Amino acid sequence: MKEWINELKSFFSANQVLTELADRYSYSFDGSFGEYLPEAVVQVKTKEEVVHVMKIANQYKVPVTPRGQGTCLSGGPLPVKGGIVLDTSQWPARIDVTPDDLIAVVSPGVLTASINQEIEKYGLMYPPDPSSAHVSTIGGNLAENSGGPRGLKYGVTKDYVIGLELVTPEGEMIKTGGRTIKNVTGFDLTKLVIGSEGTLGIITEATLKLVPKPPAVQTLMAVFDEVELSGRAISKTLTSGILPSKMEFMDQASVQAVENYKPSGLPVEAAALLMIELDGHPEAIKAEANQVEKIMKELGAKDIVVPKNEEESAKIWQARKQVSPAIAKIKPTKVSEDATVPRSKIAEMMERLQAIKEKYDIELVVFGHAGDGNLHPNIMCDKRDEDEMIRVEQAVGEIFQAAVELGGTLSGEHGIGTMKAPFMEQELGSAGLDMMKRIKDSWDPKGIMNPGKMFPERDQKLVLRHE
Repeated sequence: MKEWINELKSFFSANQVLTELADRYSYSFDGSFGEYLPEAVVQVKTKEEVVHVMKIANQYKVPVTPRGQGTCLSGGPLPVKGGIVLDTSQWPARIDVTPDDLIAVVSPGVLTASINQEIEKYGLMYPPDPSSAHVSTIGGNLAENSGGPRGLKYGVTKDYVIGLELVTPEGEMIKTGGRTIKNVTGFDLTKLVIGSEGTLGIITEATLKLVPKPPAVQTLMAVFDEVELSGRAISKTLTSGILPSKMEFMDQASVQAVENYKPSGLPVEAAALLMIELDGHPEAIKAEANQVEKIMKELGAKDIVVPKNEEESAKIWQARKQVSPAIAKIKPTKVSEDATVPRSKIAEMMERLQAIKEKYDIELVVFGHAGDGNLHPNIMCDKRDEDEMIRVEQAVGEIFQAAVELGGTLSGEHGIGTMKAPFMEQELGSAGLDMMKRIKDSWDPKGIMNPGKMFPERDQKLVLRHE
């Protein structure tokens, strides 16, 4: 057994360091593609334990891959270079709320949904709402800079983190930001760390900004016979002075998949659905709902559904949440992407996606957060069919190319990880990518923090098959 593993075992209790093959295999994959076996898994429960792991890793130059619940869709927690998987999911949950300051201090292993459950007692809200919030940890959300439907009005994770406690690759504890909304002391290291996918250090604590929970919400659903009309309706709404909290899109394939999976009464003949949520003062959202309804009709909505109560609203949003499990019934393998384009380019991106679907003869389902241009093109396929997977790889490449050409980005909320690393230079350019790599090297001179992520290796390509 390697010396560094013995050192870990001498410090931790027996059940915190996992080296059996079966245990290591369960940490070799996430919600994306690829399997990489770690040499050891350490389940940390305190910041002092993280410091100890990193000091040993730094001494022996052992790769360390941070991991929450492993729900990542881009390969962020995959131990590409072996070494140690540092599991924070067993960390005792801590949510310390200071209502008067509108902040909460949380530990990395807290489930994201649990944060809102706790702060709702004070009439507050933590806006980022990724679909995996009930199973993903806040540590993973911080690493990936997660978003969600409310990102349209409220922004993403980085917009609500004002302070961090972090263990560096050398095993030093540092703090960034603080507990105040205004803080311009030096470089904004907090924003640098959020979304860095564990390549700069291990987050052991976060101070989150909270907002008052809106007193009222109103849902509307608009039905369109043409996708282009729905795109125009999105733009018209957002330039009218109204800012919905959510504006979700479902294409016909996703609507039909949901109705086949768990019928919700959605119109299966619709080419596109827009699901809109307004929040704020009751009188204000009543006026806004009337204006949105008017806009939808002017832009050619075939039908507009306005729920009469919370139960009817919940049914609409539950149908939207069913898309991912529903489309998984189409074929056994799901390739989930989140290419994002400017709002004005949504209709054009939809046209490009349709052309890619026809060119490569693939099952392509599109849904997502249309209000902020964050579409989720999902390709349904069968990883046992090598010919099909080759076409899927080519289609994914063209999806990213289309997004970048339209002024968009590779990822709106899933992160880069291993899946999108080969395309980074396409968006950032060689000089931009080199500058990011120089920052990474200065923070992590021995290259032990989550290697193999974000930065492509020479001639690296997207591979969804076992070669």
